Amino acid sequence: MKNKSSILLIYTGGTIGMVNDPKTGRLQPFDFKHLNEQIPELSKFAVRIDHITFEKPIDSSNMQPGTWIRLAQLIEKNYARYDGFVILHGSDTMAYTASALSFMLENLGKPVILTGSQLPIGTIRTDGKENLITSIEIAAARKKGKPIISEVCVYFEYRLYRGNRTHKWNSEQFRAFQSPNYPLLAEAGVHLNYHPAAFLENSGKKLKVHNKLDTGVAILKLFPGITEAVVYAVLGAKGVKAVILETFGSGNASTESWFIRALEKAVRRGIIILNITQCNAGSVIQGRYETSSQLQRIGVAGGGDMTTEAAVTKLMFLLGQTKDRKKLMRMLASSLRGEISL
Repeated sequence: MKNKSSILLIYTGGTIGMVNDPKTGRLQPFDFKHLNEQIPELSKFAVRIDHITFEKPIDSSNMQPGTWIRLAQLIEKNYARYDGFVILHGSDTMAYTASALSFMLENLGKPVILTGSQLPIGTIRTDGKENLITSIEIAAARKKGKPIISEVCVYFEYRLYRGNRTHKWNSEQFRAFQSPNYPLLAEAGVHLNYHPAAFLENSGKKLKVHNKLDTGVAILKLFPGITEAVVYAVLGAKGVKAVILETFGSGNASTESWFIRALEKAVRRGIIILNITQCNAGSVIQGRYETSSQLQRIGVAGGGDMTTEAAVTKLMFLLGQTKDRKKLMRMLASSLRGEISL
């Protein structure tokens, strides 16, 4: 008899875990002890599902790096006991959490699927039911005894994305996420269609969990009319060690002397500046135009096609791992977990 796959379901908070109180009609956290009663379809899977519920569910707008560390440690603690992990999470910061976990879980050999919903699981038109069922199915899926997926992913509205390539683009549609610079890992229709060519290769090495993050990261989004005072305020903010520069188009920025001078001074002080595009899709190509070649000249790093979410969490991760600037810059330019196209 085939052994059941075992999945650990971790509920951090978010819309998906809410149901209506029959007495008051108000939304309240769902008791996952009664998961099979709420979603009887799960009993048809040859899957054992255990759950951990945060004692105080977190609205994802309040998500902090400390919770990412807690999640990474939960996965590490339970890694040998389960075939896969499904994390229920509010959608607003899901892409940040997925990106952070991808960096923190080095040599991941099992699926970690983040999902959520736009409507509570207890409402009639909820998208949460399908998102949860299919996430569990993907987390339990195996081929020749090995997990089909062995990376951190986001599953939402019939699509499986690489976690560190996702971006929440819509607050109202069920299709809330996009991965504009990387193909889907799988699509769910009548069948689950996987796209193995897009998968991260399973290294087969032992899982290594990194739990040091440095939050000394800021974002400076450029816009026509940005003032010298604003730029200096961000670059000189207390505790900031790295600044993500959100530029125009393929990495272009103002060539005004005061602006270039401000960036150059920051770089000389040891501030890491990473250039990523404000566009939803496409890549930074420093040096294509004069408006980006000056950034390259003064030591601003090109972020390629990384999302803002991946850039923020990658810098937090790298700042927590090393104080060697040259090493950090090499790792920043490298694809650590498939977060950037090279």
